[in-house]
Amino acid sequence: MITKEAALEYHESGRPGKIEVVPTKAHSTQTDLSLAYSPGVAYPCLEIQENPNNVYKYTDKGNLVAVISNGTAVLGLGDIGAMSGKPVMEGKGLLFKIYGGIDVFDIEVAEKDPEKFCEAVEKIAPTFGGINLEDIKAPECFYIEERLKKTLDIPVMHDDQHGTAIISAAGLKNALEVAGKDISKVKIVVNGAGAAAISCTKMYVALGAKVENIVMLDSRGVITDERQDLTAEKRLFATSRHDIHTLEEAVRGADVFVGLSKGNVLSQDMVRSMSENPVVFALANPVPEISYEDAMASRPDVLMSTGRSDYPNQINNVIGFPYIFRGALDVHATAINEEMKLAATLAIANLAKQAVPDVVNEVYHVNDLTFGPKYFIPKPIDPRLITEVSAAVAKAAIESGVARKTIDDWDAYKRSLRQLLGQETQLTQNLYDTARKHPQRIVFAEGLHPSMIKAAAQSQAEGICHPILLGNEEMITKMAAELEISLEGIEIVNLRHDRERERRERYAQLLAQKRQREGYTFEEANDKMFERNYFGMMMVETGEADAFITGLYTKYSNTIKVAKEVIGIRPEYKTFGAMHILNTKQGTYYLADTLINRHPNEEVLKDIALLSQRTVEFFNDKPVMAMVSYSNFGADEQGSPLAVRNTVKALQEEYPDMLIDGEMQVNFALNREARDLKYPFTRLKGLDVNTLIMPNMSAANSTYQLLQALAPEVEIIGPIQMGLNKPIHFTDIESSVHDIVNVTAVASIDAYVEKVKCGKK
Repeated sequence: MITKEAALEYHESGRPGKIEVVPTKAHSTQTDLSLAYSPGVAYPCLEIQENPNNVYKYTDKGNLVAVISNGTAVLGLGDIGAMSGKPVMEGKGLLFKIYGGIDVFDIEVAEKDPEKFCEAVEKIAPTFGGINLEDIKAPECFYIEERLKKTLDIPVMHDDQHGTAIISAAGLKNALEVAGKDISKVKIVVNGAGAAAISCTKMYVALGAKVENIVMLDSRGVITDERQDLTAEKRLFATSRHDIHTLEEAVRGADVFVGLSKGNVLSQDMVRSMSENPVVFALANPVPEISYEDAMASRPDVLMSTGRSDYPNQINNVIGFPYIFRGALDVHATAINEEMKLAATLAIANLAKQAVPDVVNEVYHVNDLTFGPKYFIPKPIDPRLITEVSAAVAKAAIESGVARKTIDDWDAYKRSLRQLLGQETQLTQNLYDTARKHPQRIVFAEGLHPSMIKAAAQSQAEGICHPILLGNEEMITKMAAELEISLEGIEIVNLRHDRERERRERYAQLLAQKRQREGYTFEEANDKMFERNYFGMMMVETGEADAFITGLYTKYSNTIKVAKEVIGIRPEYKTFGAMHILNTKQGTYYLADTLINRHPNEEVLKDIALLSQRTVEFFNDKPVMAMVSYSNFGADEQGSPLAVRNTVKALQEEYPDMLIDGEMQVNFALNREARDLKYPFTRLKGLDVNTLIMPNMSAANSTYQLLQALAPEVEIIGPIQMGLNKPIHFTDIESSVHDIVNVTAVASIDAYVEKVKCGKK
């Protein structure tokens, strides 16, 4: 329940408001400032003067939208004025940014005269790549939008009209498909005749609805061709039927009710009077024309949608406008035309028929979102909206001739959109692409864990590995069916089944022989083969699988013990470790040791540094390593600073070409200029550090978890195992499906590299 107090506190707390301007270029030096402003800024100004299209090249115009309102029809509050509507416009800006990666200036114009309002917008339009008109009352909004579309050469859209129209049309298309009805034959009642209602009805006609099958009502009743008080927009949908005057009469026998009016005007008896499998879109906010509960209680076959997030099939404009503008901006469109709006409608409708991503199910705490009565509109947080809708809009803009820029590689474009919102980075894309070239047999230890099943299925679908799930096949199959996941192409191994007895005994014999000098007996080893970590790692040890992923159930300490016993540490090292990769806006950083060694001594720190160098090179990066502590270069003569200093000294003497130095504080490690100025003797002079070796596991683990909690825009990949004889990789109980798939890609590459080294590819 949203209270007044909570809402005011939300808007006031911290920095007031919801959006801010953030620099996108370097600005820390005098040179940076001279490039950003005078004299450097003169050069792009002259380039734009010579060729106006260069404005998209040298400025933010191509990613900047104005959210403009005069406050005459604010969010169910009515004419509250331009300044009072500012919180809404800021909120719209926030949604543009988080869903579409689009920058916004909210502009509140204190002008109700349509002519003067348009003049103000036209004068500031050169600043923007697009204009989103918001909360302007009808009928003025129709004139304002049409005029600005004619006078401006950038996309202009009144979202209250077209956003609602696009989303509701997509929902209507799918609802009628669920109901088994033909849109060209259904009888539609639209209660409301404002901007949104008119635009929605036009979109339904574009999808195939017949005007003669539509009845529209305003505050005076049914809009008929006999009435003399109609605006030009209402006259488009004036019915020639003169036998109906009220909503009750209009909905009798109707197939569809669309409400864009006010709350509690549609009764249960009215719903009962509608045809079989009626579609009811009660979109008034915050109180719908009929409540979800009342509509569902009136008859079981009703297909219901509201504007509220706490019920199924929410008609929410955020499903559309960020992605419509995203697609339009990316091709430098001169307009948002009917072809683009229809393309967005169809893309949204089609998306609801596809399998729902795991992240959507997790947010809504369900596993049963499949196309049908309770799910015929995508959820607003569906991460695929930006790729599917934006690409459809961009393509329609190009094909309809309003694009000034073309897109040739649509896969690359969609990939860039995922990267824009942090759904995918270039690093993860490279990992997936590399793994796909040589997919390996990967064993997933916890085959009955939903996340493991989902990750195995996604990895299979991505083509990055050939998954093997450990566990009871009947239980895994049942769970997969509940999760609506296909197990096609996924092998299931029930390690406790009688048919695996010979393999368990063979593995036990091998392990007992390997560890016989450590007190292992065959009987003890055989008992351990009933444990998934022992059995799965032996699959890798014997070459019957290529890599192993575990950790969702098991404590790290137990898994580490098993790995040492079964797989063993590479002979050139005395320990093994783990690394996390941090993908940030500033670049990629490698952090070690985040998992294995709690209190490393100098010998262990040396191995961690050597393993880190090897691992960073594995990712085709050049390691520049700082060994971190709480002091700098001898400022403290005891504890971890001393251990780090001695380790660095030993490494520099033994490996004179190794790019490593320390001990140093994190701020000096990551600030090249400050480090070079204060400590010019460092081996890392002039270099940007990308690898941080922490003095102990507590520091390393806390660092990446702190970033994970406070900086959600930082992508964290890992843990990545370093130093075992075979590709054994770990997850933890907090790992998401995305995390596991990322580790799977690393494991698949790791396994292939091992084969290449051993000549077994």
